[in-house]
Amino acid sequence: MDPTSQPPLRVILAQPRGFCAGVERAIEIVERALRTYGQPVYVRHEIVHNKRVVEGLKARGARFVETVDDIPAGAVTIFSAHGVARTVETEATLRQLHVIDATCPLVTKVHKEGQRYAGSGYDVVLIGHPGHPEVEGTMGQIDGTVHLVSSVADVSTITPSRPGRLAYVTQTTLSVDDTREIIAALRRRFPTIVGPDVKDICYATQNRQSAVRQLVNQVDLILVVGAHNSSNSNRLREIGTEMNKPSHLVEDATALQPEWLDGVATLGITAGASAPEALVRELVQRIAEIRPIQVELLDGIAENVHFKLPAELESTEAA
Repeated sequence: MDPTSQPPLRVILAQPRGFCAGVERAIEIVERALRTYGQPVYVRHEIVHNKRVVEGLKARGARFVETVDDIPAGAVTIFSAHGVARTVETEATLRQLHVIDATCPLVTKVHKEGQRYAGSGYDVVLIGHPGHPEVEGTMGQIDGTVHLVSSVADVSTITPSRPGRLAYVTQTTLSVDDTREIIAALRRRFPTIVGPDVKDICYATQNRQSAVRQLVNQVDLILVVGAHNSSNSNRLREIGTEMNKPSHLVEDATALQPEWLDGVATLGITAGASAPEALVRELVQRIAEIRPIQVELLDGIAENVHFKLPAELESTEAA
């Protein structure tokens, strides 16, 4: 169909969207390590959950592996933004790997909170998704008993050894609302439980979710750019659905189904924290091939957060 034969489609881009400071830091660590130490640089697990990012780094000499056993002894090795368990750190030491840690500082903060509670004699409840690399890393960083819960229903199943000495921490990329409900359920069952305020969940997660909630009220359809294994991208889509707005998660422009746009006057687009802006631009371009469009930017928070790089890469780059 000739795009000009259809009415213009109003496209509103969420703000903020896309890369967060932790993702930007992790990618820059791999890029600087490649420039500093040359190819290959080994990365345990996907540096962030996005195929475009991973493939781009592969093309420049990064090699992605799932275990440190797959890395030659002594090689330059980067831990992903999701963090790793202490057993992984120990294995890397035994293999004499040159480790550069790209764990997001906000994930590291959760590790330290959990370690502090465990060190004070508390059982720790981790609110998170089973099997997610951040959750596996956090559980593996805390000495002592860790109970994993991913829903309100899970709260009734845990059996802490000392119910009066119980603390909680949270995966950084969860829905703020879902986390609040689980925390409330924990407090009902264990009135003395302690833990950080819900505001301590990742700033980027909260900002992107708030933007989607604002966007939902102005559009007929939500498209979220992000990988299907990206927790925060999935939560953005789920928020749209929960607010009764048709919402789809698309990895890239090729995933767009033109029939989704039928009858849509205003379209909202956002992107998960590990999705590069290039994917958003390509999606907008694909939509423009189907319908004439008018692009606007949602009023929202302008993020200016930057995390320091590991000292060895900052100093080497400067030199």
